[in-house]
Amino acid sequence: MTDFRIGRVTHFYDKIGVAIVALDSDLGVGDRIKFTKGGEDIHEETVESIQIEHEKVEKAGKGEVVGLKTKEPVKEGAEVFRVA
Repeated sequence: MTDFRIGRVTHFYDKIGVAIVALDSDLGVGDRIKFTKGGEDIHEETVESIQIEHEKVEKAGKGEVVGLKTKEPVKEGAEVFRVA
Protein backbone atom coordinates (compact mmCIF):
# COMPACT_ATOMS: atom_id res chain seq x y z
CA MET A 1 0.00 0.00 0.00
CA THR A 2 1.20 3.47 -0.77
CA ASP A 3 0.48 6.75 0.91
CA PHE A 4 -1.48 9.29 -1.13
CA ARG A 5 -0.35 12.95 -1.28
CA ILE A 6 -3.24 15.20 -0.31
CA GLY A 7 -1.62 18.61 0.07
CA ARG A 8 1.14 20.92 1.26
CA VAL A 9 1.64 23.05 4.37
CA THR A 10 1.67 26.73 3.38
CA HIS A 11 2.01 28.15 6.90
CA PHE A 12 2.31 27.00 10.51
CA TYR A 13 1.13 29.00 13.52
CA ASP A 14 3.38 27.72 16.29
CA LYS A 15 1.63 29.52 19.17
CA ILE A 16 -1.69 27.77 18.47
CA GLY A 17 -0.32 24.64 16.77
CA VAL A 18 -2.24 25.01 13.52
CA ALA A 19 -0.99 24.05 10.06
CA ILE A 20 -2.52 25.76 7.02
CA VAL A 21 -2.77 23.16 4.25
CA ALA A 22 -3.59 23.68 0.56
CA LEU A 23 -5.43 20.50 -0.45
CA ASP A 24 -4.88 18.52 -3.66
CA SER A 25 -7.42 15.89 -2.58
CA ASP A 26 -10.26 15.31 -0.13
CA LEU A 27 -9.61 15.19 3.63
CA GLY A 28 -11.95 14.34 6.49
CA VAL A 29 -11.96 14.24 10.28
CA GLY A 30 -10.73 10.80 11.35
CA ASP A 31 -8.32 10.39 8.41
CA ARG A 32 -4.80 9.26 9.31
CA ILE A 33 -2.18 11.62 7.85
CA LYS A 34 1.57 12.11 7.94
CA PHE A 35 3.75 15.13 7.31
CA THR A 36 7.00 14.77 5.34
CA LYS A 37 9.72 17.22 4.35
CA GLY A 38 12.63 16.43 2.04
CA GLY A 39 11.60 12.78 1.87
CA GLU A 40 11.77 12.39 5.66
CA ASP A 41 8.70 11.66 7.77
CA ILE A 42 8.12 14.36 10.39
CA HIS A 43 5.20 12.79 12.24
CA GLU A 44 1.90 10.98 11.80
CA GLU A 45 -1.47 11.67 13.43
CA THR A 46 -5.25 11.35 13.07
CA VAL A 47 -7.14 14.46 11.92
CA GLU A 48 -9.24 15.65 14.86
CA SER A 49 -10.29 19.10 13.62
CA ILE A 50 -10.58 20.87 10.25
CA GLN A 51 -11.46 24.52 9.80
CA ILE A 52 -12.16 26.60 6.72
CA GLU A 53 -12.27 30.37 7.32
CA HIS A 54 -12.54 29.75 11.10
CA GLU A 55 -15.60 27.48 10.62
CA LYS A 56 -15.34 23.87 11.80
CA VAL A 57 -16.08 21.31 9.07
CA GLU A 58 -16.06 17.50 8.87
CA LYS A 59 -14.66 17.28 5.31
CA ALA A 60 -12.80 19.46 2.84
CA GLY A 61 -12.12 18.99 -0.85
CA LYS A 62 -9.50 19.54 -3.51
CA GLY A 63 -8.55 23.19 -3.97
CA GLU A 64 -9.58 24.27 -0.48
CA VAL A 65 -7.21 25.75 2.10
CA VAL A 66 -7.79 24.40 5.59
CA GLY A 67 -6.47 24.81 9.11
CA LEU A 68 -5.47 21.60 10.91
CA LYS A 69 -4.69 21.46 14.62
CA THR A 70 -1.49 19.41 14.95
CA LYS A 71 0.08 17.63 17.90
CA GLU A 72 3.62 18.55 16.83
CA PRO A 73 5.10 21.49 14.91
CA VAL A 74 5.46 21.17 11.13
CA LYS A 75 7.46 23.26 8.68
CA GLU A 76 6.12 25.32 5.81
CA GLY A 77 6.51 23.37 2.58
CA ALA A 78 5.96 19.99 4.26
CA GLU A 79 3.88 17.60 2.20
CA VAL A 80 0.81 15.95 3.69
CA PHE A 81 -0.06 12.33 2.89
CA ARG A 82 -3.08 10.18 3.74
CA VAL A 83 -1.75 7.01 5.32
CA ALA A 84 -3.09 3.88 3.62
